[in-house]
Amino acid sequence: HGASFVLILMSRSFAVCTAFLRSPRITHSVSGWRDTRYARYHCSPVLKMSTGDDWPATKVRRTFIDYYTKKQDHTFYPSSPVVPYDDPTLLFANAGMNQFKPIFLGQVSPDSPMATLERACNSQKCIRAGGKHNDLDDVGKDTYHHTFFEMLGTWGFGSYFKVESITWAWELLTVVYGIPEEQIYASYFGGDEEMGLTADNEARDIWLQFLPEERVLPFGKADNFWEMGDTGPCGPCSEIHVDKIGGRDAAHLVNMDDPDVVEIWNHVFIQYNRQPDKSLRPLPAQHVDTGLGFERLVSILQNKNSNYDTDVFEPLLTAIQSEIGSAPYGGLLGVEDTDLRDTAYRVIADHLRTLCFAIADDARPSNEGRGYVLRRILRRAVRYGQQLLGAKPGFFANLVPVTVSTFSDFYPELAEKEALIVEIITDEEQAFSTMVSRGVRHFTQLVADMEGRSEGKLVSGEDAFFMYDSLGFPLDLTQLMAEEKGLEVDIPGFEAMMEAQKQRSRVAQKKSRGLGDSMTLELGADETAWLTSEGMVTTDDGLKYGADLAEVEGKMQALYTQDGFAKEGDVFSEGDVVGILLDRSPFYAESGGQVADTGVIESGGATLEVKDVRVFAGYVLHTGQVVSGSLMFTGSMTAKSSVDSDRRDNVAT
Repeated sequence: HGASFVLILMSRSFAVCTAFLRSPRITHSVSGWRDTRYARYHCSPVLKMSTGDDWPATKVRRTFIDYYTKKQDHTFYPSSPVVPYDDPTLLFANAGMNQFKPIFLGQVSPDSPMATLERACNSQKCIRAGGKHNDLDDVGKDTYHHTFFEMLGTWGFGSYFKVESITWAWELLTVVYGIPEEQIYASYFGGDEEMGLTADNEARDIWLQFLPEERVLPFGKADNFWEMGDTGPCGPCSEIHVDKIGGRDAAHLVNMDDPDVVEIWNHVFIQYNRQPDKSLRPLPAQHVDTGLGFERLVSILQNKNSNYDTDVFEPLLTAIQSEIGSAPYGGLLGVEDTDLRDTAYRVIADHLRTLCFAIADDARPSNEGRGYVLRRILRRAVRYGQQLLGAKPGFFANLVPVTVSTFSDFYPELAEKEALIVEIITDEEQAFSTMVSRGVRHFTQLVADMEGRSEGKLVSGEDAFFMYDSLGFPLDLTQLMAEEKGLEVDIPGFEAMMEAQKQRSRVAQKKSRGLGDSMTLELGADETAWLTSEGMVTTDDGLKYGADLAEVEGKMQALYTQDGFAKEGDVFSEGDVVGILLDRSPFYAESGGQVADTGVIESGGATLEVKDVRVFAGYVLHTGQVVSGSLMFTGSMTAKSSVDSDRRDNVAT
């Protein structure tokens, strides 16, 4: 009878908690939430922290997707490739929201499947190993940084906001996954005087329905305000942190990079649009973008201190030990990892995933851009294996099959491309072995020359950069070899050489677009919303498939410049950069790897040489320079568009 009573009580507690979370008032205003007529509930989860056997990684991922698709009416929208072909601003997809940027920017085409999305969820493949978001140097040194990781994500495109986002997250974590609520902390944006923004008390008050005040913490813009870039959509965010130890006050450890108090879920509330003058304007529609770290969540649910101790990585670590024949992985960190053996295990396991997923998504190691980043990652893994674990050449390629089998159930593209992945990694390993031999010979000669000239103990930045840039020799390996010889490397000199090369690359890239040093024109959410409100139709670009690509007539709906839309009577002279919006166009726009057409547009006695064509929310923007005559904008202009057909044919072949 006692057992029956407990079961009945637990069932009723669960029902009360669930009823509260499903209550219609979750869609009410925050003032409704604070109304004293509503009792403050703290729904202690019926489930206690589970054992690792209860939550294998595949179940963790599937439970997340099922919760949002089946219970909260989200659409499962598959992960984009880790190679963002439609976004030249990114080396790799580094967050789940990347593929949804057109929605946030108001640039989604009416014909796109995204045009009708209101709610979405997925597990996004992410790589952070270059550019602004770069975790490469931290990988191996701790237990939670990765170059490749999965981001469980949810998005609300104007269909819900803070109340629903936070409430559903709370229910999933505490009721479904069973994480004890006393181990959860929440942060919110505490305001910023310089930005002219007050604290996000709306998010704070929602959290206070679930957590005591001492575990709802304000932080500044560095931690709790998200921006897509210097301009564009942005907004406050609220992070969820979990204290893995529990039974203590860990508030002072939140956002302190403590391995036992980790951020697992960030909720971004996109409600502003950053203007070029740094001011903030409310967006036409408010969006939600959340990201939950898959590997971190699995480590919590499996009661592991390290991501590498979970079944996400265990098959890879076991395979490494079997392939190399070294002592098994021990999980040591820092000074305890005296021979860096466990660091090497973590580096190899992490980098295996990165290379396999990137190559499966058609990225290739090379000497430029993302290809160079991948080559660095591969060589870093091979070097750790050979130098620290005594691995034989070819070991890295031999580890591809276990990586594929571990993740291909959810990501079938890995199995489809397995043979290609093995082939590419094998070739890269062989080339790296040759490069190492060449680099060692060059460095040995360099040291001998320095001793002969009595140049002291400093390897010049120029010499280090030559080895890096021309021989493909990693800087850290040059430093290691220098240290063995009692030498140092001129790092500031190396960095100066690197920056000079980057500057040359930036200038060359701008020139290749044909627009010199001028900015490429883009339409954001405000601009496309204005075009729609003015009754301007989206561009009919079906003519691009036709045979007649010369002197196609159309109506000039608007002119756009770096200063905004042109007004009636504005005049543009030779050399001015202008963007033209037409009601019909024969030009191919840049998209999905498709190179944009070039050509000319003639109107009002002026000729514009078109160098860049892109589409934003169905509006095709033709950007170029006035090369003859002057162009005065009026509201009733026609234009003749002519595509450079010879160039299109050459590009196609």
